[in-house]
Amino acid sequence: MEEWRKLLALVPTPPDWKIDWNAWYVSGLHTYFADMEKTGQNPVWHGEGDVWTHTRMVCETLAGMESFRMLPGRQRMEVFLAALLHDLGKIPCTKLEDGCLVSPNHTAVGARMARELLYTVYGVGGTPEQMEFRETICNLIRYHSIPTHILDQKDPERRLLKIAANGELAGDFTIRLLCVLVEADVRGRVYENIRESVDLAHLCAELAEEQGCLDAPFSFASSYAEHAFLSGRRVRPEQELYDDTWGEVILMSGLPGTGKDTWIRKHLTDMPMISLDEIRKELGVSPGEPQGPVAAAAREKAREYLRRKESFVWNATNVTPSLREKQVRLFQDYRASVRIVYLETGWEERLCRNQSRSMTVPEEAVRKMMRNLVLPERHEAQMVQWIGEDA
Repeated sequence: MEEWRKLLALVPTPPDWKIDWNAWYVSGLHTYFADMEKTGQNPVWHGEGDVWTHTRMVCETLAGMESFRMLPGRQRMEVFLAALLHDLGKIPCTKLEDGCLVSPNHTAVGARMARELLYTVYGVGGTPEQMEFRETICNLIRYHSIPTHILDQKDPERRLLKIAANGELAGDFTIRLLCVLVEADVRGRVYENIRESVDLAHLCAELAEEQGCLDAPFSFASSYAEHAFLSGRRVRPEQELYDDTWGEVILMSGLPGTGKDTWIRKHLTDMPMISLDEIRKELGVSPGEPQGPVAAAAREKAREYLRRKESFVWNATNVTPSLREKQVRLFQDYRASVRIVYLETGWEERLCRNQSRSMTVPEEAVRKMMRNLVLPERHEAQMVQWIGEDA
């Protein structure tokens, strides 16, 4: 964490708000900056040239904005680091298409890259405070393309409420903070329609304020009503709904070695568990082999509990939205309420725990999971919890 503290000390502060780029360039991030410098951009949107030139312009612009300077110190750190890393995803995503440089999906990829960097290299994780700090940065990166395209969204109001709901988990994240970053992103480039894009960012903030989610998540009538609205049901956000679920299924999430088995034994002693590790043992399948038969056997066990309307725990890694969505849909098809519990410990502690497991997951496989890790977002279930090692 010493290197992390050194990094935070480089965030611009009053009274001069200067950015020491020489210090940043000799930090542990210099290889990423070098890759940004080699990554070109479409001159229609970025007349300034490469990603690193744009990133420096964005950070300088941000440091001069009154809306940034008025933020509490912790949020200034979060939004500045998000600005520094906001286009990280362009490094692997940029390609030539029909003669033009494009970077499809770079916001989602960049958020995952930032998470891996902050967690595995700088040790930002494992405790609730560090998880919230890191995930505020990752949410800012993930959604920084939305405000200037808010009118292109199919349902702008629902989209904003859905994004803002992540502030229930990453407590510093707000639509206002997102719009501060986006204004700096727009102003920190060479582009003929800057004024129009800034106006769209302001419009996004105004729309969020009208919807009651600019500075905090919207206050729904219940967790059931919130999930119903955020998952796309045709209901109003302020509407109270009848909860027709019969009981709760808990879906565990977390990398191998984060203590899911221990947490279940401590907190859910009376609840039956479907463990993919145990099914692997029963079927003689190692973690490195194809997992299709394991998943099929687990889902059939789940259906047995669901048909009996019996609560249970589904214990597996579930580190990507697609994996979680598949299980949540199954449980909800049987009218169960779903709680997703994401567990995290420090990266080094996780390495030690994985090595002590009876069936150690190959570290290469864990690294691949880490690269794809996306923490559960608020909209994914009736209840979502992030739990760190000191909780």
